[in-house]
Amino acid sequence: METKTQNAVTWHIACHINDIPEDGGGCALIDGKQIAIFNFARRGEWYATDNQCPHRQQMAVSRGMIGSHEGEPKVACPFHKKTFSLQSGQCLNDDSYKINTFPVMVKENLVYIGI
Repeated sequence: METKTQNAVTWHIACHINDIPEDGGGCALIDGKQIAIFNFARRGEWYATDNQCPHRQQMAVSRGMIGSHEGEPKVACPFHKKTFSLQSGQCLNDDSYKINTFPVMVKENLVYIGI
């Protein structure tokens, strides 16, 4: 995969925009790490987080349902329904959990993730 470094962030090509369903998620392996990528089409926004849920350590966040809570975009883990902010990674229903978030750039129909 092609990488580009810009402002101390290395951008990695993760996938083509058509690889991620509208209002859904998918997963890409970048530098040996599973990254969950979300196409929040209803909002016209893209997000990326860890794919590993910190609660049960399962690689499943990319399969979670996305939505909004008081205007904040979120994803719910498909196994235990803990919800995480797609902007900050903070668990919205349990302060003891958090996932990493990553910047996303879409350019020429490719999705780039900044690591």
